[in-house]
Amino acid sequence: MKKMIMTALATATVLALPAAQAQGDFPNRPLRLVVSFPPGGSTDLIARVMAPVMSKQLGQQVVVENKGGAGGNIGVESVVRSAPDGYTMVFSGAGALGINSVLYRTMPFDPVKDLIPVSMVASSPFVLVGPANSPYKDVKALLAAAKAEPGKLSIGHGGLGTVMHLASELFNQIGDVKTVLVPYKGTGPATTDALAGQIPLAMSDTPSAMAYIKEGRMKAFAVTTRERSSSLPDVPTLDESGMKGYEAMGWFGIAVPAGTPEPVVKRLNAAIRAALSDPGVIERVRAAGADPAPTSPEEFRKIIATDISKWGDIVRRTGLKLD
Repeated sequence: MKKMIMTALATATVLALPAAQAQGDFPNRPLRLVVSFPPGGSTDLIARVMAPVMSKQLGQQVVVENKGGAGGNIGVESVVRSAPDGYTMVFSGAGALGINSVLYRTMPFDPVKDLIPVSMVASSPFVLVGPANSPYKDVKALLAAAKAEPGKLSIGHGGLGTVMHLASELFNQIGDVKTVLVPYKGTGPATTDALAGQIPLAMSDTPSAMAYIKEGRMKAFAVTTRERSSSLPDVPTLDESGMKGYEAMGWFGIAVPAGTPEPVVKRLNAAIRAALSDPGVIERVRAAGADPAPTSPEEFRKIIATDISKWGDIVRRTGLKLD
């Protein structure tokens, strides 16, 4: 009996050696960072700025690969199906890493069960904008007009189910108003129509609107985060403009497949933190209208859970569902 136990222990030790060795010398080959959006966007830009610094930290090249589509779901699913060894990461946003799970009728993966959060990378407020010659002075004037004539004001946003859409729904909820929410095929067109006065308001992301605001070609009523944005420090928040408790934030983060060993996750987290402390990376991220926001895996997991709960409530109240 003793001999059988010793043999079993020896066998288990031998089987465990490859996994332990793999973790010990991680990484020993190039890594893939899958961006779940097409090339050219802010997520892609930030990933490509970070990759060289991460490569230096890890001693292996981090290769950026774009896999867009289905609100980020296609890129995330491809990583979920990858080996849980840390060599394939996904760089995505609040939608595919959380909100889509309560928004889509069917999902090809469960972001909570099928992924391990590694770190949030950056956060960015949305900004409520209108044409430079808007007749409304501030958010209080907007709310007064919306209450006086329900359905008269409209807010353009980046498309059904986007965080900008849900942020607009939250504006109606907290402001106790009924504005008409107009979906566009992306934030760019919504912002352009607001710039031209074709629509009175748009819920834009900061990169799309920042240049117009700074040039004085567009009026910024408020940003959606609880604190003012470092990119637009003179623009008040909705919370301080009378909409107490309002907070909506766009964010990007990195995750790996469930089952990835904890030491590997910690190694990747350290590389991300190092990249986001690099002055050149910080400058480029802020130029893109975002703020570097590294977290621990545990902190990032809580952020995702909070978003799922918060936006899930909005989705249920509105009855919004996507196929």
